[in-house]
Amino acid sequence: MSERIALGFCNNVDYEIVWNAEVLEELIASYQISADELGSQGEINSERELLVSILGFMAASGGGERFVASSAIIERFAARFEKKVTLGGTSVRAAIAMGVLGYTAALHLITMNSHVRRLLPPDCPYVCSNPRDSAYPHLIVQFGADARLRAGDIDIRASQPNRLIYHCNAARISMNLNEDFADLVAEARVLLISGFNAVQSKPVLADRLVKLKRILERLPSDAAVFMEDGAYYDPSYRQLIFRELGPRIDIYSMNEDELQVHLDRAVDLHDAQKVTCALSDLSRRMPAAGIVVHTRRWALAYGDDAKRYAAALKAGVTMATARFRYGDDFTEANYREIGARAPNAEGARFADTMNAAGGHSMVCVPVAAVEQGNGTTIGLGDAFVGGFLPALAFDSDFA
Repeated sequence: MSERIALGFCNNVDYEIVWNAEVLEELIASYQISADELGSQGEINSERELLVSILGFMAASGGGERFVASSAIIERFAARFEKKVTLGGTSVRAAIAMGVLGYTAALHLITMNSHVRRLLPPDCPYVCSNPRDSAYPHLIVQFGADARLRAGDIDIRASQPNRLIYHCNAARISMNLNEDFADLVAEARVLLISGFNAVQSKPVLADRLVKLKRILERLPSDAAVFMEDGAYYDPSYRQLIFRELGPRIDIYSMNEDELQVHLDRAVDLHDAQKVTCALSDLSRRMPAAGIVVHTRRWALAYGDDAKRYAAALKAGVTMATARFRYGDDFTEANYREIGARAPNAEGARFADTMNAAGGHSMVCVPVAAVEQGNGTTIGLGDAFVGGFLPALAFDSDFA
């Protein structure tokens, strides 16, 4: 069985905790955390360091992904809160999102357990690279706009909603591939590459890329390869990926946080000239034919003949905004309603400026106007992918 959309290469179980300021403030006091400690450091070796990281992100109203030394830290912290168990990983969340519109995809999984069997879209064929059941939960922390924490000398308030991801996932670190996935991509029109950001060994990554290239050889020659960025354990590993896969990547996609990490500088996302300069700099650092950037106000494609991605960008931001507005259980009717909404004014002005100046190498679409302080923030990039890829694979449906 082959599908027109193929999604790789990882999956996981998410613990989505319910925000509880009282519990967090009690922990701040218990651990005697002070304001001068706040930061979003790299590896996290204790529950205290996990909490310091969360507070640092919240103080900056930022989002991100960090590695934790032990899953036991995640289990201990999550047990303090109400939580919902969901499936994570860009490929699986994208499949769930596109399923709302009736599209299916072939999946490559790296872990299997009772939660995966229960929640996986039943009409999506898949292979798994792990012969035994395993579970390495990811902790998902979401805070809304104006969420506030006060304890000791700490008094922080978020200015916008965002999400944080913490994990210690042995399956993602080893990132084993099942080359039987090649049988499911033989007729694909588009393939998603994601999930390699957690690998912690360059020799392991090199080996996995050799196997991935063998899978790519089974793709039709005109199939589009879409790679979604992520928070890399070692950012230098991106260069190995570019060197090995660069000529085959048609679109390299990222959110606004990842854009600024790539450039190692802040970018004013409201300033069209500065964003254009950032894209020019970025294009010199990566070999992909096209670059996609998705943000809370707009999304754009940059590169040769970028305007052909206009419908896919619109579908992507519509899917992501429907998830933000209506959560896990959004429907096709919700998607259509979001698609019919007027755009946010700031994003519309930015898109008009970018489109007027960009020629055929730029296309930008604004996000629908949805003002909501407590919207769903986890999985928005995944939902964007879940809207974008069907529009590539079935372009006549989105014309």
